[in-house]
Amino acid sequence: MEGRREKSQSEADIMSAKIRRIEARDEQRWRELWDGYCRFYEREPAPAINDHTWKRIMDAASPVHGIVAEEAGRVIGIANYIVHENTSTLTPVCYLQDLFVDPTLRAGGVGKQLIDWLVAEMKAQGWSRLYWNTKENNYRARGLYDKYTPHSGFLRYVVNNPVA
Repeated sequence: MEGRREKSQSEADIMSAKIRRIEARDEQRWRELWDGYCRFYEREPAPAINDHTWKRIMDAASPVHGIVAEEAGRVIGIANYIVHENTSTLTPVCYLQDLFVDPTLRAGGVGKQLIDWLVAEMKAQGWSRLYWNTKENNYRARGLYDKYTPHSGFLRYVVNNPVA
C-alpha cells in the first residue's frame, strides 16, 4: 500500500512494551535506570535516598508508587508517581515525579506508553488530574508532553533546607 512503511524490528519491539506495576524483582534494573535519571538531572545518585525511595515504592501504605515498561523480560523504562490530596479538588491528584526510559531506546513510544498507563489509571481511580514537571530545556520530552496538554505556564520555586 502506498504511504505505509514497514516498522523496523526495534520499533515493533518497543511499541509492544508491557506496562505494569513495579515489583520487588525489578529492583536491580530500577536502580540502574534511577541512577541514569539522577545523572540526567545533574545530581549524583545517593545510596541513602535511593534505598529510601525504593522502600517507599515497595510499601503498599506509601503514596509513592512505580510502574515499569518491560520488553522481552527486561525493564526498559520506569515511572515513579505520588498520589496525594490537594486543596483545590475533591479527589486525589497524581504527580508523575520521575519518568526515565533507557537512553538507547528513546523516541520509540515507551515514554508515551508509561504516561498513557497513568492517564488510564487516573480515570479508573477517579483522580482529579495527572501532572508533572520537566526542565525547560528538556525539548525531547517536551515534544511528547505537549501532545497531552499545553504547558501550564506556572513557574516552580524551590527553597531548600540547608540543614537537611
